[in-house]
Amino acid sequence: MALPFSFLCSGTNLLNPQGLTGSISPANVLINCVLCRDGNESLSMAPLRILAFGDSLVAGFALSRKAGFTVQLEKALIAAGFSAEVVNAGIPGDTSAGGLSRLDQVLEVQPDLVLLEFGANDNLQGIQPADLEANLEAIIQRLQKTGIPVLLTGIKPLRNLGQAYQTEFSEVFSRLAAKYQLPFYADFLNGVGGQPELNKSDGIHPNPKGVKEIVRRLAPLVIETLKELAKDHP
Repeated sequence: MALPFSFLCSGTNLLNPQGLTGSISPANVLINCVLCRDGNESLSMAPLRILAFGDSLVAGFALSRKAGFTVQLEKALIAAGFSAEVVNAGIPGDTSAGGLSRLDQVLEVQPDLVLLEFGANDNLQGIQPADLEANLEAIIQRLQKTGIPVLLTGIKPLRNLGQAYQTEFSEVFSRLAAKYQLPFYADFLNGVGGQPELNKSDGIHPNPKGVKEIVRRLAPLVIETLKELAKDHP
């Protein structure tokens, strides 16, 4: 039966984890990976694997592969001295419910960190904030039970569905981050949303310049999170 999607990052097919070389566990990767010797040279035996799990914003909608979020983030992490690969597990149009339904599949790549990015399509489809929160919480609980760290990103509502909805929607992410003590980036499109020069003509999806700006703003938190994880596995 043909599967409806596949993703590649650093030559890795997300739907073919058997194609990965060796047996890599999160603990082994963290123990054997990073940090910088002198800021320029990385220590690595096996790369850290970051799973970018979300919708079109991480999938790189209508962008060349090299201009997409995951490739640009991977470049930033390598430039910071990490041995890392960022696996693209984004599906355009996906919601938090869709993410929850495919969680088992994406975890086959055995990530060391999940960058969790859902919410834009929940808002655009008018899904209630309570349902968004329940889906994200189920994903977070499953990841934490499995021992996989999570970096949570939020997003401001793209569709105005009234002040009460706007407030409830925005509070979902900060509440979950606080409850589960997650590193948290409040707005994935911070500095890019509403800037025509950084977005495609639809006004929603970042263009290559917009992706670079997202990575420039988000990468420091990812780097700090990886450093904290490495401290736990000296």
